This record gives sequence, C-alpha cells and structure tokens, in this order.
Amino acid sequence: MAKAIEITDANFEEIMNSEHPILVDFWAEWCGPCKMIGPIVEELAGDYEGKAVIGKVDVDSNPGVASQFGIRSIPTLLFFKGGEIVDKQVGAVPKAVLAKKLDAQL
Repeated sequence: MAKAIEITDANFEEIMNSEHPILVDFWAEWCGPCKMIGPIVEELAGDYEGKAVIGKVDVDSNPGVASQFGIRSIPTLLFFKGGEIVDKQVGAVPKAVLAKKLDAQL
C-alpha cells in the first residue's frame, strides 16, 4: 500500500512537476485535527496510487512552502493540477469529501 510522500521545502518544486493531480496536506505534530485527518490522507495515498500524488508538509519543519501558500490554519489540504491550485479544504473532513475533490481532478 502506498504511503503519502513527505514533501519538504527542498523537494516541493520537483513534486509539483507531476502529470497527476496532487493533494498536499499541511499539518503539524501538535495539531489535534491534523492527527484525525492524517490516517485518511494515508488511506487516500493507497486508494489513488498511480492516479494522484498524495503528500504531507510538516509546517514546522518546512515554513517556506507553508508561507508560499499563505497557510495560516491547519490542517489545510490543497489540490493541485498542472502546478496550479484547483481546490482547497481547511479543517478535518470525512474521507469521502477529499475523495470527491480528488476525483474531480482525475
């Protein structure tokens, strides 16, 4: 089963070059709602293996990417297609909500 990719300030641009839609979960270790949505993001990584790129950015360790997108609340999930933000979800939501947003980009 695929796991979510760890996205960092260093590898962000490289990951954005993917031909697949990309879901990026901005989170932190101390964030309660982030811990709720974390397992869902991991499940989506398995469900969408080969169809979409699923990654996570620890905002404490990678402030560059977080500030580039003005992340102020976590968890924030950004959906990218062709390097552009096409959708956004702030806060913990059920898996079906995220899956529907991803499906819209496939």
